Amino acid sequence: MEKLSGNELVALISSVFPRFESDRKMGILVDIPRNDSQDNNNWQKRREICQNWYDELRNAAGSLGLEQIDLIAYPDVKSNNADLPDSGYLITGSLPERESGLPEVGVLTKFSEIFKDHQIFLAPTEYSTTAPLKNNAKKYGFRAATMPGFSDMMIPALRIDYNEVFRRVELIKNLLDPAEKAEVVFVVDEVNEYVMDFDLRFRKSHMSSGRFPDPSTAGNLPSGETYIVPYEGEGEKSRTNGTLPVQTGDDVLFYSIIENNAVEVLGSGDSLKYEADFLNSEPAYGNMAELGFGVLGDFGLEPINEILLDEKLGFHVAFGRSDHFGGIISPDKFSAPDKVIHLDRVYIPKMQPRVSVKSIILHFQDRDPELIFENGNYTIFN
Repeated sequence: MEKLSGNELVALISSVFPRFESDRKMGILVDIPRNDSQDNNNWQKRREICQNWYDELRNAAGSLGLEQIDLIAYPDVKSNNADLPDSGYLITGSLPERESGLPEVGVLTKFSEIFKDHQIFLAPTEYSTTAPLKNNAKKYGFRAATMPGFSDMMIPALRIDYNEVFRRVELIKNLLDPAEKAEVVFVVDEVNEYVMDFDLRFRKSHMSSGRFPDPSTAGNLPSGETYIVPYEGEGEKSRTNGTLPVQTGDDVLFYSIIENNAVEVLGSGDSLKYEADFLNSEPAYGNMAELGFGVLGDFGLEPINEILLDEKLGFHVAFGRSDHFGGIISPDKFSAPDKVIHLDRVYIPKMQPRVSVKSIILHFQDRDPELIFENGNYTIFN
């Protein structure tokens, strides 16, 4: 299993989290499976990575200008971007295989106390903590790099030129912020075209560049995207409308989007019933929660079946929760905590070979439209 050395970890933390005078403690967050049936090989390796990073970094705290590095574990929350439990365990031994072993190796501590006491977090977890850490970062003032699904296969993505990544995502942000609409043309099976208009009014975009130089911020690592929440109609009606094709397995499903919500899904195949039933039982899932413009595919990186990296490879659209990005769909819009979801659909050939993006055109109030993406490639990077 490929590993980062102690020196590489120190260099990474120093780059990701520029030093603040107030920085004293860093926490590494890890979720622990509740039972054997939930566990998997990648999750096991990730826990080993967390333990290794903790062992390496706690001896290098002084090099980072920190007093202490802590390993903090908690029972898994069953769903991506669900809220964290009330308490976690400050680990004093080795990570257990199951949540039942946590009391033997850790000190139960309220997350409110953990958040007050730590200024920096890494979160290589099975289930994404991006939403709860974004919200708590604003409340408690810490900075956090969330790494859901992280694996040793992602380590090359921690070694790319993040100065160039920053340049590209900033360029996209400068185009998205004044835009009022993104017109996206999809092509299914190289023949049939479908158009989606995404309403970008009243919204500002966010950069995920791999660096956190500002207080009270949280986001993904590895990074390399600019993303924006389409207007969700909290005032006047949203103008997000059209047909959104999504390939799941071998099937292509077609979501009818009206006023930023998927109101119906059509198509055929085994996945249709599941999607239709879930959309019917959890209407908040149908919210168009994000337009994401990933750039890491241009650096030679390929999908590894982990959304943390895969979504950064190209253009993507997310369904569901959006409050952690500045939207209005929060966990209380779902029927239960384990139903809360923010699900990205990534439009690159290796993930959706039957669906491609023909073009993305941004429309503005006071200037001509601009083509920023055509036939699978950005047109704006020189």
